[in-house]
Amino acid sequence: MKAHLLYPDADFDLKADLAPGHGDLVQDLELSTVLTAMAGDDKFRRDVSARVLLTSCTDPAVIRYRQQILADCISHPDVIRQMYNTSVSTLREKRRVWGFLSSRNPSTILSAAVNQLDVLITGLRQLRRLADENADAFQSAGLTALFDSLQRDLDDEYFETLAQHLRQLRFTGGVPISAELDRDNSGINYVLRSGSTRRGWKELVGIEARSVYSFTLHPRDEAGAQALSDVTARGINLVANAAARSADHVTSYFTMLQTELAFYVSCLSLHDQLTARDVPVTFPEPVFDQPTADHPAGGEKAGGEKAGGWSADGLPPWPQLSCTDLRDASLALRIDRVVGNDIDAVGKPLVIITGASSGGKSTFLRSVGVAQLMMQAGLFVTAQSFRSSICRQVFTHFIREEDASMVSGRLDEELARMSVIADRLSPNCLVLFNESFAATNEREGSEIGRQVVRALLQAGVRVCFVTHQFDFADSFYRQQPDSTVCLRAPRQPDGQRTFRLEVAEPLPTSFGQDIYYRIGGWLGEQEARNVWDSQR
Repeated sequence: MKAHLLYPDADFDLKADLAPGHGDLVQDLELSTVLTAMAGDDKFRRDVSARVLLTSCTDPAVIRYRQQILADCISHPDVIRQMYNTSVSTLREKRRVWGFLSSRNPSTILSAAVNQLDVLITGLRQLRRLADENADAFQSAGLTALFDSLQRDLDDEYFETLAQHLRQLRFTGGVPISAELDRDNSGINYVLRSGSTRRGWKELVGIEARSVYSFTLHPRDEAGAQALSDVTARGINLVANAAARSADHVTSYFTMLQTELAFYVSCLSLHDQLTARDVPVTFPEPVFDQPTADHPAGGEKAGGEKAGGWSADGLPPWPQLSCTDLRDASLALRIDRVVGNDIDAVGKPLVIITGASSGGKSTFLRSVGVAQLMMQAGLFVTAQSFRSSICRQVFTHFIREEDASMVSGRLDEELARMSVIADRLSPNCLVLFNESFAATNEREGSEIGRQVVRALLQAGVRVCFVTHQFDFADSFYRQQPDSTVCLRAPRQPDGQRTFRLEVAEPLPTSFGQDIYYRIGGWLGEQEARNVWDSQR
């Protein structure tokens, strides 16, 4: 039997290495907040959730497969939690059972395997009962197949047969073994027999003839006891190994079931916390842009129609990114009121976000990255609607603090990180830039940014770029309008921020003086308003 709750035809590999750069994703997108909401203090669930979230699935069929299972889980959370708790408690009890399967003594191996199989079979009975009671309520292919296998493979006859075998393997009446003598009177051809070695009462009282002949070892006959133990070991060696393999097989089933259910139980915890805060959640629509020889980034229109050519800028066609009321999941878990944003970047691989400082630009950038990862993990996203092209991998290039050791300057560090990312990039990746290349003057920083972004776009990489560099943003806005969406964080006349981005051309100011005056700048109120008016 297989769980197959994360892949239709494969197990989830919990030990697989994560993609390089996953630590930057966790740090820059503040994924620790999401993982804590999913798993709390449960280290196992947190590890599983992190691995599923950071292992971006690129198969839309698998993503939809997980979405359907998760939808079933949300509709029937108690059943899923019971199944998960059953797998956890069964494995816990199995570890408490006395016995050492790693022993070289066949008797010890057999005893341990039988004791552990007793516990595991109890867990299987509980899973079968849950399947009988709840199978009809589930619609997803994954959970339907799981319940079908539990009912089909774990029927009453199967459990009765198992119980009978386990009773026999305890050999309460002795170990029936046959053997032959070799020419030198050594034992050969040891075979374990079915049945019992116990004699009936008539034989014991002498009414019937003896069916077996026996002898009794003296309590101090250590050599005789060792010889008898060796004979027993030879007879039960094969069945002991078979029982141990059976225990390992059932254990691996429970382990995989626990692992894959851990992800969905964590998703339920996240869903409960988000909905309790009135945060919108929806299942996103993944779009697959299949690469071809002629179009490295492939292309598919919103209705499934294949794209017919490249844009006027020489860029790959039809990357998808559109959403309504998209919110940063990490921020929504920390504060009560989070403003959502809408974007329509269909066919435009470059999104540039400019505008007022502290206006929600970085928050929006994180919301895109987190939603992309959640979508490709099979999760819901925090939005009213979300549609995006599947990307092979998400990368982040966020501003970092100055190197305290002064080994290198900030610009050197940024360029070094960009070089590492470039070595890992391939078409259909997504790179999120936050205030990158701003450690030098505007002219040099803008030129570096232009060259990097143009190279990425030509390679079929999607880019979202938060920047205060007007020269950089304005050049793409004017020179490549067909491939660029420019969003701006607005500022109210009184200096307040709405945190709701709007499509607008870049401005040569980010209104940074607002923050300066807010924290105690030396200009008076009227002088500040004059400055604000001049910047508008």
